Amino acid sequence: MKTIYSREEMIAVRKQLKADGKKVVFTNGCFDILHAGHVDYLAKTRACGDVLILGLNSDSSVRNIKGEKRPIVPEGERAYILANLKSVDYVTLFDEPTPFELLNALIPDILVKGADWSIENIVGRDIVEANGGSVQTIEFINQQSTTNIIKTVLERYS
Repeated sequence: MKTIYSREEMIAVRKQLKADGKKVVFTNGCFDILHAGHVDYLAKTRACGDVLILGLNSDSSVRNIKGEKRPIVPEGERAYILANLKSVDYVTLFDEPTPFELLNALIPDILVKGADWSIENIVGRDIVEANGGSVQTIEFINQQSTTNIIKTVLERYS
C-alpha cells in the first residue's frame, strides 16, 4: 500500500477518511536522523486517533529552518523511513516553513505537537479548533534530538 502522497493525493485521501468516519490525527516535523524519541512520539501521536498523517518538511523547508547544513538525511529517505513505521499511516511533504497551508487543506480532527510547544503557539490550532477538532501535546520520554546526535558524532569523530 502506498503511504507517501503528494498534497493533492493526500487531500483526496483525507476526504475519503472523513467520509469513512475515521478520526484523523496530524503531526509534522523535520524528522532528520530518526531516533527513539521520534518513534515514541509518533506511536503516542497515532494512539490519539484512527489514522496518522505526518506532514514532513521538505529539504528546502528544513534548510530554511535549521540552516544550510541540514537536513542530514534527504527528504526521500526521511519519507521512506517514516512511511515504514507501524504508527505512520500517511506521509506528505510540504515546502513552506510551517504546515499552515497543508493543515488548511487537510483539516485534521486532532493536531498533535510535542509538549515543548505551548498550545497557543501551535501553527494551525485556529484552523483545527474552528472546525471542531482538538489540539494536543505529547510529553517526550527522553531528551534526544538530532542536534545532540550530530554534536556527539562530531565530538567523537573529528
